Amino acid sequence: MERQITIGMQHANWKNYLLPLFVSPVIRQFSLFFGLLVILNFLHFQADAADIYVAKNGSDTNIGNKDKPLGTLHAAIRKARELRRLNDASIKGGIKIIIDKGVYQLFEPVVLRPEDSGTKDSPTEIVATEKVVLSGGIKITGWKKLTAATLGLPKESTGKVWVADIPNFDGSDLLFRQLWVNGNKATRAKNYNGDAMGRILSWNKETQTCKIPLQKNINLANIKGMEMLIHQWWAIANLRVKSVKVVGNEAELSFMQPESRIQSEHPWPAPWISDKTGNSAFYLSNAIQFLNEPGEWFEDLKNHKLYYWPKSSENMLNADVVAPSIENLLKIEGTIDNPVSFVSFKGVSFAHSTWLRPSKFGHVPHQAGMYMLDAYKLKTPGTPDKAALENQAWVGRPASAVEITYANHTSFENCRFEHLASTGLDYRKGTSDNVVKGNLFKDIGGSAILIGTFSDEATEVHLPYHPSDKREIATNDKIENNLITDVTNEDWGAVGIGAGYVQGIKILHNEISDVSYSGISMGWGWTKTQNAMKNNTISANKIHHYGKHMYDVAGIYTLSAQPESFITENVVDSIYKAPYAHLPEHWFYLYTDEGSSYFTIKNNWTPTEKYLQNANGPDNLWDNNGPKVSQEIKQRAGLEKPFQHLLNEKAVYANRGINQAEDKSVVFELIFRDNKLPADKSMEVFAKENNLLASSIYKWNNRLVIYTSSLKVESLQQTLKRLNASEIKLYDNLFYDFTREKNCGDKPVSEWDNIILSANLVDDEKMQNEYLDYHKTQFEKWPEISKGFCNAEFQRLAIFKKDRQLMLIISIPKGKKLDDLNPKTTLNNPKVDEWNAIMKKYQEGIEGTKPDEVWVFFKPIE
Repeated sequence: MERQITIGMQHANWKNYLLPLFVSPVIRQFSLFFGLLVILNFLHFQADAADIYVAKNGSDTNIGNKDKPLGTLHAAIRKARELRRLNDASIKGGIKIIIDKGVYQLFEPVVLRPEDSGTKDSPTEIVATEKVVLSGGIKITGWKKLTAATLGLPKESTGKVWVADIPNFDGSDLLFRQLWVNGNKATRAKNYNGDAMGRILSWNKETQTCKIPLQKNINLANIKGMEMLIHQWWAIANLRVKSVKVVGNEAELSFMQPESRIQSEHPWPAPWISDKTGNSAFYLSNAIQFLNEPGEWFEDLKNHKLYYWPKSSENMLNADVVAPSIENLLKIEGTIDNPVSFVSFKGVSFAHSTWLRPSKFGHVPHQAGMYMLDAYKLKTPGTPDKAALENQAWVGRPASAVEITYANHTSFENCRFEHLASTGLDYRKGTSDNVVKGNLFKDIGGSAILIGTFSDEATEVHLPYHPSDKREIATNDKIENNLITDVTNEDWGAVGIGAGYVQGIKILHNEISDVSYSGISMGWGWTKTQNAMKNNTISANKIHHYGKHMYDVAGIYTLSAQPESFITENVVDSIYKAPYAHLPEHWFYLYTDEGSSYFTIKNNWTPTEKYLQNANGPDNLWDNNGPKVSQEIKQRAGLEKPFQHLLNEKAVYANRGINQAEDKSVVFELIFRDNKLPADKSMEVFAKENNLLASSIYKWNNRLVIYTSSLKVESLQQTLKRLNASEIKLYDNLFYDFTREKNCGDKPVSEWDNIILSANLVDDEKMQNEYLDYHKTQFEKWPEISKGFCNAEFQRLAIFKKDRQLMLIISIPKGKKLDDLNPKTTLNNPKVDEWNAIMKKYQEGIEGTKPDEVWVFFKPIE
């Protein structure tokens, strides 16, 4: 404002500054000097920056200043492009496109090309003055209450449904899959109400058909346009129904191509059939027969009508009803040799994008929302990169509201990405040094943010990506201090933030909540082979209320080799109990999946150490993760103070329980042929790579023992195979458990050492049962035994059984010796001697013990 006033004065007094030139020489010299200063100052300001204004009441025939603004962002970008083409002096300090408040309806994407690039000294900024919405939506008006009888409409809906004409778009009825009423997403009519789903009865891969149970009062015959959503491990599929064959209480569905073939041929993820946990869940949608509760809608393309049953709070005479019409709202499109540079968006909202691929081709995702173009199971497993690989897949990438290709030094700050059908913001390929900071991502059907190449459509997904031209790789981009909430609400297998083959990425201080699958997913390729990825950081993020629908899930998930990469100081908490999860316990806080290598995972706070390391590669370091991480680290995670106002926008959490992982002790025993145990140093490396303490590993003769948490069982059952033991045994049958707190009434010490011993029960089933019965009743019938253990300062005494072998764990205060404490068990306590004498007849040594040797001591690795 100060500069504008100054300019006005210079224009108004121009003649007054020149008049003294015609007066006295002294005055003339002084005035000349002063006048030149003013002229130079004026020219300097003119070259400082160019402002271009856009307003709802503007016109694209205007000059684009504050008094005569342009009417569209398209025109403003074109004007800026011309200023740069002509190298106008006004743009020396940059170009600022200032958009006045309002909703700007888009009929095509706003496109920025290489010619629109700024420079470091002359950037282009696109700034909102107040709330500015770039919307791809079309308002639907003219609502009337439905009074005429309508074929297929359920009886309970009579007199409650409203109807409007479908808007014309591009010469035909507007096709859409989302509808927003007063800013809230309505529900496309489906056969199960609320969050309920059915369970498939079977899936036939040969005939490519699925059987489902019939519901009462719903006739599935002759429904055109019906779709099926099916829940499959970590992804859903949207399948267009071709035909329905009803036999008794069952319906057999067949599907349209190409999704029918892909769905039945690809092996992962696939329909789940299980008597134990239930078959895959499903629901049907997009039929007027399903329109039977408030908040549901149905688009009748045959009769050009839209039907909606309003909620009690909605008045259709003045409701704001919006359907999306275009897939991309903004595209920034550079080339590898001529990228778009130095363009920023500040305070702009992007809303109401569509995504129609599921309606036209179906949608069968592979992972993280990437849909399969082709996929099948190999008859003979194995590829050059992975000897056991059994599946092949080629994927496409879903559309995004904002899409960037080959761009550097762009940024989105304080923007809003809301009411979007698929991905919110997508930095696809060839991006570097871009910043996404302080934005809101809310009510998004797919992922909030995708970045980096996942797989080109022509490249099989398991092949490592390592392009010869490094400019293709997403490099040194930063995603920080964004609130991501209520995303992946249509494609449940999409993610909060998904990073593919990225290099030098920094994902910092974001808060992610209310997502259907994983919070942050980084990596692609399922390979230990080194590739384009390295130097990546995920730090100080707060992820909670995730896994709303899908499992095989984590707050933070990684794939493939990523040298010099770090996952540090994050907080992951509160995973939902997903009602239709295939394996209800198969969820994690941190999950390094296939090929994950060269990571440092350190100082991450989680309620328990429920992590999974699946088929990892080398040189991962796990250090100090879990509930003991300092409160300072926990408090620093998530949005930093200047961005915490965004928390007012957090979605309401789903009304379902939160998982609590039960942390129990287990023992692994590894038996090696010919006493060929791994060296102690290699076991220390193994411990670091597998979230173990080296102090939890013990050895005796040809055996290793690992005393650990039940939460690590799934990981260790896979990774222990790398040690090439002839036999791996899991002891998870804890039949006796003395603890100081329970049996002595004392608080346990803060640190203790574990002593591990092993023996066999005699090979007599009756005697084995007697032994177990003694221990079941010991606390009640032999209280003196507990008294002896208390007197000896034992912190815990646990006995595990596998077949007839026993593992005994005695925990004593750190620094003390069992030889010094053990005599205290019998001090003034003859009952302990009596107990020990009875127990001897039930026990014998394990294989490899000396004659008369029963209990053997496992020593810690050195």
